[in-house]
Formats: sequence, C-alpha cells, structure tokens
Amino acid sequence: MNYVFVALLVCFSLGSVQAQDSTAVKKTAVTDTVPAKANDADALLAGLTDSTATPSLLPRKMIFTQRAFWGPKGLLRTMNVAPLTPEGRAKELKIRRTMLITHQIGGFVTLAGFVAQGLLGAKLYNAKGQEYTDTKVWHERSATFINVAYGTTLALSLTTPPPVVGAKRGFTSIKLHKYLAIVHLTGMIATNVLAHMIDTHPDLKPVHRAVAYGTFGAYAASIISLTF
Repeated sequence: MNYVFVALLVCFSLGSVQAQDSTAVKKTAVTDTVPAKANDADALLAGLTDSTATPSLLPRKMIFTQRAFWGPKGLLRTMNVAPLTPEGRAKELKIRRTMLITHQIGGFVTLAGFVAQGLLGAKLYNAKGQEYTDTKVWHERSATFINVAYGTTLALSLTTPPPVVGAKRGFTSIKLHKYLAIVHLTGMIATNVLAHMIDTHPDLKPVHRAVAYGTFGAYAASIISLTF
C-alpha cells in the first residue's frame, strides 16, 4: 500500500507550476452586443458569458492538476459538470473555500500524527525484544495513518478550484507554504522508501530518522507560515 502511496505522491508532485469591445455606434449599426454604458448587472453578465470573455473567469496560471479538472478544457468542463460561467465560478469559489478549510484541518491532523510517529520512532530506535516488536506494529500503523492523512490533505490542495486571479507578485506566506510543501513532499517520499529498506539495510536507520525529522520540520514550518 505504501508503494502505491509513494507513486501517487510522485504523480502529484510533477508539475508543483478580450472580450470583444462592442462599443456604442451610430443608430444605423446592425449589431451591437454590449451597450456603451452597461450600468446594470444583466449587461455585465451578458458580457462575461460571451464565449470570447470566458478566459477572464480563470487566472492565467494554474497548477497542472487544477487545469486538468477546472481549466477551460478541463475534465469537469468537457463533462458539463462545471460549466465555465460567472454563476458557476461563484459556486466554485465557495467550493474552493470549503476545500481549503478542510485542507488546513487535515494539515493539523497530519501534524499530530507526525508528533506521535516521532515519539514512537524514538522509542523504536532503542527498543529490543518484545518491546521492539510491539512498538514497530504501532509505528507502522501510525505511518499508514500519516500517509492517508497527508495524501488526502495534498489532494485537497492540488484539486481545489482555481482562485479568481493569479498569485501576487513578490514573496508571500502562500509562496513560502508552497516551497516548503516541495521539501516535505520530497521528505515523505524518501521516508517511505527508506522505511522499506531498513529491514534489509539496518545501517539506514540514522538516515531514515534524519529524513523523518527534517520532513516534520518542513511540514510544521509550512503550517506555521499560514497560521501566523
């Protein structure tokens, strides 16, 4: 199961990445799609629902997973599950908010799992006999819990609908969060790989422990970057 999880993490990690101006003309003009002084909401929606205006409903840059689901030709668009309209985008932003809140809760749950796993790992490192066997069982169960929680939290982040506009320029807490995510994602993959190698290569225990602690540090820092 852990090998499947690692493969999913690798797949997820690949890739962390005019409306026609119809002005008012003379009264003799044949067509005029948008009034010169569009002051009401209906005129605004009419302009936005024009097929040439749909790109403005989405940010120019999106991560590949968002584009795959929510892009102009994404899966949900082609299946007509989420039509690209102003009303549809308004609903998507509500979904985005819910998913990001769940993502944040999942982050704290996973962090708690990291703490428990660290305590078990420290105990396992020096345990012997039956104590080693019992502690290893709980260590493996804790690892499975963390993998599931971490994978779910990651999936929520990668598949959330895109925001209204792209990322702000300059260094922000959001960008720091993303940079740290690359670090702890790499650490998660390495930790799982090393965990499966320890039985045949016991000398890798110190490396496994160091990578696990580094992953925990990067993960904790990524949560703190958005919390404070």
